[in-house]
Amino acid sequence: MREQLTPKQVARALEVSESSVKRWCDRGLIPTQYTAGGHRRIALSDLLVRVRDGRYRLVHPEALGLPPTSGRSLGGRQRAGQRIGEALLEGAEQRCRQIVFDLVLADQPLAAICDEVLAEALCEIGHRWEQGEAEVYQERRACEIVLRILHELRTMIPAPPEDAPEALGGTMAGDRYVLGTTMAELVLREAGWKAISLGDNLPASTLAAALQTHRPSLFWLSCSHIPDETAFLQAYQSLYQSHGQRAAFVVGGNALTESLRGQMQYASYCDKMQHLASFANSLQRMSNRISGEKHDESQNPTLEN
Repeated sequence: MREQLTPKQVARALEVSESSVKRWCDRGLIPTQYTAGGHRRIALSDLLVRVRDGRYRLVHPEALGLPPTSGRSLGGRQRAGQRIGEALLEGAEQRCRQIVFDLVLADQPLAAICDEVLAEALCEIGHRWEQGEAEVYQERRACEIVLRILHELRTMIPAPPEDAPEALGGTMAGDRYVLGTTMAELVLREAGWKAISLGDNLPASTLAAALQTHRPSLFWLSCSHIPDETAFLQAYQSLYQSHGQRAAFVVGGNALTESLRGQMQYASYCDKMQHLASFANSLQRMSNRISGEKHDESQNPTLEN
């Protein structure tokens, strides 16, 4: 996948003339960067934003290193989940990419794609494995394929603005499942956050160091496996007591039972990526409103006698 495109590549993908693309660049219709030699370069993420909102039609996605469109994205996310589940079991990575990118180009939210397509498909594969209808290698291979697709999707999201709120997250020691935290980073970046997944199997001490250094507005914790609930609770409570007043703690994952959650403090429990996106958007609106009110107060200070 090409992250920086020339006008010629864009023209081939959109099936228009190169001169038209250059004209759009010069008129500011497509965000454009310039090389030291003055050559135009277009970020793939910026082009895809305009394709997804209907301003341009992507005729030949393969010219950008994307899989050819199947033309079946309008079949809905449920049908897409069934098709990608079959493709994942077969190890048909290119077909999986095609299904996901069809949905992306049809302007489906990444949070919904994660919940209703990828997570559902992986859950079904896990169920088949438990029933003896799938092999361990098929389940592991499916996870690796999904992880590679998620990393590709990250390059398709425009960089957040400089003043965007920051978010950090990962998994705690003993939890080596990376899909949840990778999805969370992706969803938050689409929501306009400077989100960075710190990875998996992280000691509480290093999470505390990251929170102290970066002071994010939001901290997420993906919990797919908790080997020792007592140790987990002690480490989590220490983190929350030290940093829970500055950052909104968001937790989620299959390992967080109702009993366990009852012993934890957090700003939000999100069992789906769509819940995370909704909470992040609400938090950002609240922050913007508070910033606006402070700005108004500074511009119109109360006069005292």
